This record gives sequence, structure tokens and C-alpha cells, in this order.
Amino acid sequence: MDRTKQAVNAAMEKRQVDSEMKNLPLGDGPLRGVVIIDITRVVAGPYCTMMLADLGATVIKVENPSEPDYVRTFPPFVDGDRGKASAFFAQYNRHKLGVSIDLKTEAGKSLLRELASKADMLVENFRPGTMDRMGLGHEETLRVNPRLVYVSISGFGQSGPNSRRPAYDNSAQATGGLWSLNGEKGGSPLRVGTIIGDLSASFYAAIAALAALIHAKKTGQGQLVDVAQQDSVMTLTEHAIVNYTVAGKIGEPLGNDHPFVRPYGQYACKDGFVFFGAYTDKFWREACRIFNEPELIGDPEIDSMEKRFDEATYARRVEPIVRRWCAGYTKAELEAMAGDVIPMTPIKTIADVVADPHLKARDMIVPVSVDGASVQAFGTPMKLSKTPAVATGAAPAFGEHNEVVLKDWLGLSAADYARHLSEGVI
Repeated sequence: MDRTKQAVNAAMEKRQVDSEMKNLPLGDGPLRGVVIIDITRVVAGPYCTMMLADLGATVIKVENPSEPDYVRTFPPFVDGDRGKASAFFAQYNRHKLGVSIDLKTEAGKSLLRELASKADMLVENFRPGTMDRMGLGHEETLRVNPRLVYVSISGFGQSGPNSRRPAYDNSAQATGGLWSLNGEKGGSPLRVGTIIGDLSASFYAAIAALAALIHAKKTGQGQLVDVAQQDSVMTLTEHAIVNYTVAGKIGEPLGNDHPFVRPYGQYACKDGFVFFGAYTDKFWREACRIFNEPELIGDPEIDSMEKRFDEATYARRVEPIVRRWCAGYTKAELEAMAGDVIPMTPIKTIADVVADPHLKARDMIVPVSVDGASVQAFGTPMKLSKTPAVATGAAPAFGEHNEVVLKDWLGLSAADYARHLSEGVI
């Protein structure tokens, strides 16, 4: 197909989507026209739907009128048009449409079923069993919309003996094995310094949701997507599982060291620390030349990767060499002299990261609006050449799009809308 026909077909498809989505705001990107009902809060869930919104999906965030997303109260705050607004909330809820529905009421449940009947996907992160008890579980929504992709994110998954347990990110780090691997060598386990359980579950949920969406588009059949935080964290433990199942070795905290790759870690310099990772033979030779010690290339004790990997040899010969190399320079000097040739990077603070010209060039720091105020937040790492993701956009005020979604798109009459409003359903 030539480019002209491709462009015509793309334009026709866009007009069809726009017609089908009349009265509902559309995003730009490869998921334009995909409607997602988001019944999630905090991060494991909101981050998943935000990534899909960045890719062009229309995400309708549903919150309880009497108990909005907790994250609206999380710091840091900016001064918005109506008072304090959470920058944390903005970071995980950009592009979304805000709707308030009390799902504990029969009228609220009915509204959600109507929304689900017109949507392509529903994402929830309640404890397993909660949505079923409300009559809003996968089987129930499948009856009103057979093509619906129903995504459930939870601590321990929808099946298994622990599925009904409450969970937070720390629960996943603890039970997925990651906590036990992190920390100083010989010391106590240390929690990974970010909510990696929430984040990794969001990543897997987005990937699985898109796979299920493709299947639904081809077959008209929706399905349940079950993603657990514990499962997700377990897959982040690198070699630890096979190291135990094959060799019987139980992973322990190693600080900044790698279990077997050397040199590969943190080294002190004049004004902080750098990561030095020239462990391959090629990179080791380059490092010896950069630091003006080419004679080390042929040193028979450390002239191969296998020899440098030996823990005793590394401690006695290699580590002192690398420490000496790094100690004589600043982070900037080391990056300038070696960064383009070997894996040598400064260990940056968050202030350094925000100011990083490379990240700025890749649009990884973007403005996000919340309640009229602008927040500088992280952008999207998903770079698509033909249908780029869009990371800028406003986070919704609570219930901001009730009329747009419920009246204009769902078709709720003015009388019914007013009645639901007066009864606290919305």
C-alpha cells in the first residue's frame, strides 16, 4: 500500500473513531478511541491507566464522592485555584477525566455497569472479592459487555491461598524476595527506596491489558487480566531464583556489588560517587588506556573477564585499581573523560536528574496541570516515531467531568443527573 492510501485510510479511521466517540474528549496517540474506566487509587493502578492515557486512551477516573483517591491528600502541594493541590496526584493522573460515583449505592452500581457497557477496558485495584461483592466483578461486567478487558491489580492476585490478604508495596517487596536481596553486604535487608511493587505491577498490567485489548478487537471477546504485586516483584530478582533452584544459593544483600560481575558498582571520587562498569575485556582494555595504565591490559593475573570476576582476585587487585582511578577526579571529569567510551556515569541526585540536559532533550521533564497550577513531573519513556505518546496534560479536579461523561456521553437525562446529584450518588 502506498503512502497516499495509508494516509487516506488513517484519516478515515480517525473520523470513524471520532464519530463513535462523539461528546467524549479524545486523546492523541495509538490508543485514540479506546475508553478505559479507571476504578483505582494511590499508584498501583493509576500509573497503569496514566501510561495508557499517555498513549491516547480516554481514561475515565471514577472516585467515591465521600472518599476520593487518597493521593489527593499526599504532598508535595501546589497552590491551585481552589486551594492546595497534590503534585503527587497530578503525576499519576494526567489526561484523565474525573467522575464521582458512589459504587456502594444501587444507582451508582447501575451507572458503572452502563459505563462498562460502552467502554473497552476497566481497571480496578481493590482487594480480590470486593468488586464481586458489589456486583461489579469480571463475570458481571462481561454480561453487559462481552468484549470488555477487565484488569485487576492486587497484592497477591485473584487466586491462591493468600489472594484475599491486604497488601501494600512493602508487602510485595517482602514476599517477592526483593527486600531480602537489598542492603549493605553482611547487613540487614533494606527496602528498595521506591514503590517498586506498585510500579512493576502497573507496568505488567499495562502490557497485559494491551495484549488482551488486541485479542478483544480481533475476536470480540473480553477477558480477565490478573496482575499481582508479589508476582511482579518476584520477576525483578534477576538471577536469584535460578541461583537457588539450580545451585541452592540463597541471595543476600550485597550493597552496591553485583553477585558475580566485577568491577561493576559504586566508587568514590572527589565530589561524590560514580558507577564504573567496565567489566568486559573490551571495556577493561579501554579503561586501562583512559587512565594511562595500558600495561594492566596484559597483566596475567587480571587479563580476562573470568579472572576479574574471581572475588578474591577482585578484592586484592582490581578493586584497588578502580578506586585509585576514580579517586583523583570529580564526577564531571570522569564522565567527560570516560563516559563516551566505557560505562562510567555519575551517581546523580534527583536535583541532578531534573537538570540533566539529556533527559530534557528527551522530554522526560514535563509540565502537568493540576487545579490551574503547573507541576514539573516525569514524562514518558515510551517514544513512538509515528504515533507519539503525549505526557503533558491536566489531572482532573474531583468530579470535574461528571456532566461530560454521564450526560453527554452516557446519555443520562438532566432529571436523572439532578436526582443522582441530590441523592449523593455522584
